[in-house]
Formats: sequence, C-alpha cells, structure tokens
Amino acid sequence: MKLSRDRRRPRLPRLQVYHYAFLLFLFLFLPVASQAQTPKSAEDFNNRGITRQGQGDIDGAIDDFTKALSLKAPAFVLATAYNNRANARLNKNDLEGALADYSKAIELQPVNFENYYNRGSVLLGKNDLDLAIADFTKVIQLAPEFALAYNNRGNALIAKGDVEAAIADYTTALKYNPKAADTYYNRGIALQSKKDFDGALSDYSTAIDLAPKFVLAYINRAVVRQEKHDLDGAIADYSVAAELKPDDAGIFFGRGLVRQTKKDLNGAFADYSKAIQLNPTLAQAYANRGVIETLQKKRAEAGRDFEQAFKLDPALKKSYREFIEGRKVP
Repeated sequence: MKLSRDRRRPRLPRLQVYHYAFLLFLFLFLPVASQAQTPKSAEDFNNRGITRQGQGDIDGAIDDFTKALSLKAPAFVLATAYNNRANARLNKNDLEGALADYSKAIELQPVNFENYYNRGSVLLGKNDLDLAIADFTKVIQLAPEFALAYNNRGNALIAKGDVEAAIADYTTALKYNPKAADTYYNRGIALQSKKDFDGALSDYSTAIDLAPKFVLAYINRAVVRQEKHDLDGAIADYSVAAELKPDDAGIFFGRGLVRQTKKDLNGAFADYSKAIQLNPTLAQAYANRGVIETLQKKRAEAGRDFEQAFKLDPALKKSYREFIEGRKVP
C-alpha cells in the first residue's frame, strides 16, 4: 500500500495594503488524493482520509487520520497521518490543533523538512516570528535548496524589521527558483520600504512578466511609479489592476489620487465616486471628492461629502477645516 502525503501548497489569505505594506505569501502542503478501499491498516485510513479531504469532507478526513493514529504502525506512517490531520485542521482554521499535530510529526520524523516548513508557515500566520524563523532555518539546514523556506523566512524577518536579511533570503530563494513571481514581489516590497524605488520597480515588473494577472504587483508598481513622478505609468498600472479586480475600492481610490495630482478633476471625481460605490465607508474618498466639488463650485454637494467624511472619520475634520472655511463650504 502506497502511503499518500500532502504536497499541494495553497496560500493563506494575503494582506492587501497599498503603501509600503509587507504582503506575506504562505504555502502549506496539502494531500494528493489516493484511492483506498475497505480500510484496515493505518495506511488505509490515512489514504481514505486524503480522498475524503479531496472531496471536501474535512470532518470525515480528520476522523480517518485519527483512526490511523490509533493503530500500530511504523513511525513514518504515523508522522504522515499527523501531518495530514494537521492540514485538515487548518482547513477548519484550527491553528492550535494543526501546530500540535505538526509537532508530533516532527517528534516522529525529526529529519523531514516538510513538517518544519508546515509548522513554520502556521507560526508565521500567527505572527510567532521567532519560532517561525527557527523552523524555516531548520528547513534550510535539512533542504538547502528549498526556495520557499527562504521566501517565508524572509517574510518573517521583514515583519521583525530586518529588511536587509529579508532581502538576502528573497535573493537566495530566487537563486533556487528564478520563476517565483511571489518572491520577486516580496523583495520588491522590501526594496520599496527602504526607498530603493528603481529596485522595487524592477522586481514588480519581473513579477508581472511572470504572472501577468498579479493584481498586487500592478498596485504596488503604481505606487512606486507615483513616487518616481511617472503619473501616467501609475495610472496605467492602476487601470490594469482595476480591470483585473473591478470590485476593489482601493484601486479606484489610488487612481483617483494620481488623477487629482495631474489635475484631472473629472477623472479623479469618477474614481472617488466608484470607490465610494464599492466601499461606502471610505471616509477619505468622500473628503477628496468634496475637495473636487468645491473647486468645481458645487458647494452643496461638497458640504454633503465633507459631512459624511467627518461622520465616518471625525479625525479628518481638523485636516480640512482651513480648506472648508476658506472656501466657504456649507
């Protein structure tokens, strides 16, 4: 009986922030389905659990992995069942249960780098940065060419503020996997955070070349182009991002800012209005639209937008008081 093991790597959710944010891209091993009939042994239950998980029956999969762990079996079989149950528990957002299972798998197979990697990825998601770094470092000791371990250790390092060490890890990751768009993107964020805009622009562009629908890379490249005073380039990037993700208010708000900088008031007004339509709680979009309406002599409309902006975010009122009083906005 061939024992099936988790090898797919879906991502945990991405944090989407537009200015100098560190987006983490985390990958976990999930099982490849294997056919198993009339389970009797630990291997049989493990493999049926994988099949059930592939069919979306997570509770049934956990039951099968638990049954496998109750039977006598070699250490590597039990370690695999712990690993696979951990992955199933992650699907139910049971992070503590997953961590406990990965730790058990490590006890049984201390030289298997995958379990350290999986545990490190969960720890990183929980923001337990030092423990995550320790696990990724162990992975690198056991599998020195495993690019994802360098990438994720870089994510942990940058979260701790060690930008230079993170860049070194991303660069090593790219040495072993030069087609990793996510890693170019992550290194671009690190370079952007230290105001190396040329380096960041290059990395975001490479990420886009490798993954032409990489929305976040277009967004951050737009920000970098704006920093470099390439306003037309920034608008072009936001426009591609808007086509790829037309329900994202932040993209339209960002493009509105650039258009407003170019004094394209009509274009900026349209973008702020779209951002508000998509996210009616976006206070800054109301305030910025109010500025444009004021400049266009639409004082009543401006007054309503400022009122809504300050209702949503009272702290904005101080920033706009002088403008409103000077322009006699009602």
